Amino acid sequence: MTMNNTEKSSIKKEEAEDEYISSEIMKRRWVPSVFKSTSWECFQFAGYEIKITEATDCYGAYVWPSALVLCYYLEHSQKENSLIDKNVIEIGSGTGLVSIVAGLLGSNVTATDLPHLLGNLQYNISRNTKLRSKYQPRVKELSWGVDLEKNFPKSDCHYDYVMAADVVYSHPYLDELLMTFDHLCQDDTIILWTMRFRLEKENAFVEKFQCLFDTEVIYDLPILQIKLYKAQRKALCPGKMITQGSERELKH
Repeated sequence: MTMNNTEKSSIKKEEAEDEYISSEIMKRRWVPSVFKSTSWECFQFAGYEIKITEATDCYGAYVWPSALVLCYYLEHSQKENSLIDKNVIEIGSGTGLVSIVAGLLGSNVTATDLPHLLGNLQYNISRNTKLRSKYQPRVKELSWGVDLEKNFPKSDCHYDYVMAADVVYSHPYLDELLMTFDHLCQDDTIILWTMRFRLEKENAFVEKFQCLFDTEVIYDLPILQIKLYKAQRKALCPGKMITQGSERELKH
């Protein structure tokens, strides 16, 4: 099937936009210090230089490109998605870059991750938000799917935004991750989630996610192999309803 000139022009425009946005995003990161077991990198977001300490021997303590994509979007979408005075939780915060940028943009942030990552996470957040942010971000342990109601009771925890960057990859906790998204979201909560596409198993997660959430692709960046999703809970969806510790089929 031959494309007409309008279709060709549209494809070239999309490719040019992808190249421009991808280039602009990666410019926000520059060369780290001498590479050691612990290294650091600098980033420029929200009008600040952000210095992040990383650990090269730990997957969760490195800043992946998906985090930069999400930070870029947060910075450039403030007119339509102002974060000022919004309650935000980030899951899988890692080094804390997304939580730091969200905090610098005026939100009240809770950054979460596994226990062994919290020390570095707290260090990065404190050094980059102290005397800069309206609210001092909090750091809290969160193991996906574990004691969610106990540690994040729905009656007390209302989040305007749930954010996540590169939490979907080849690990055995994808069902628990979906359960965590489901628990933290109320009807008006907005999810902002960046994902780098790798393997079919990870890509299949999107289908399960879309059963629970109305999903829109905000950025599709083939050069980086990353998509940014914006999502909100569906009122009711046939299929599976995720509950802590179990899955059950909805009756039609």
